[in-house]
Amino acid sequence: MMTADSMHPASDAMTAESPPAATATGVTVATASSDFGQVLFDSTGQAIYLFDKETTAVPGCYGDCAVAWPPVLTEGTPVAGAGTMTDLLGTTPRTDGSTQVTYAGHPLYYYAHEGKNVVTCHNVNEFGGLWLAVTPTGQAAG
Repeated sequence: MMTADSMHPASDAMTAESPPAATATGVTVATASSDFGQVLFDSTGQAIYLFDKETTAVPGCYGDCAVAWPPVLTEGTPVAGAGTMTDLLGTTPRTDGSTQVTYAGHPLYYYAHEGKNVVTCHNVNEFGGLWLAVTPTGQAAG
């Protein structure tokens, strides 16, 4: 049997969840060490890549490409973490209405089959271009 006391915690939980939904925080992009020097990662430790075939902020990776290389999406304004430059961080719309994070004008991506805190897919040639880890200055890693 439900009592007023047993329903009270659920009410608190709903109240506690309301403010974050109203003020969505974007994905955090920071830097960390890798075999290729300092490169971009998200706050979970997932490496971030650029696609050299894309020469503007307009994403061109969709379909099978986006399955293998999911875009870095954000619900709010992206946050510049340690080692990144706030003025290089931005967003661009995708055709499905989602918002993709950019850095130095490059749309950013993950590799779908890569573990955390590693860069194993730098300089990979797929979908008509090279996938490259991104340095704090927004250039491809060497």
